[in-house]
Amino acid sequence: MLALFGPVGTTELIIILVIVVLIFGVNKIPQLGKGLGEGIRNFKSSIKEVTADSDKKQSEEEKKG
Repeated sequence: MLALFGPVGTTELIIILVIVVLIFGVNKIPQLGKGLGEGIRNFKSSIKEVTADSDKKQSEEEKKG
């Protein structure tokens, strides 16, 4: 899907930043960044937990059979 639009250049990033500032305001941007960072951190930790649980189950199954 992204290949349809081509690479995102500096001009596009500046336009996106201006739109974000207009919508949310300068004061809300740090809060948005913090929320996004926490969400990514939680997502990564969840993936690590699922992977660890899967590895643990697989090693238990190997010991049984």
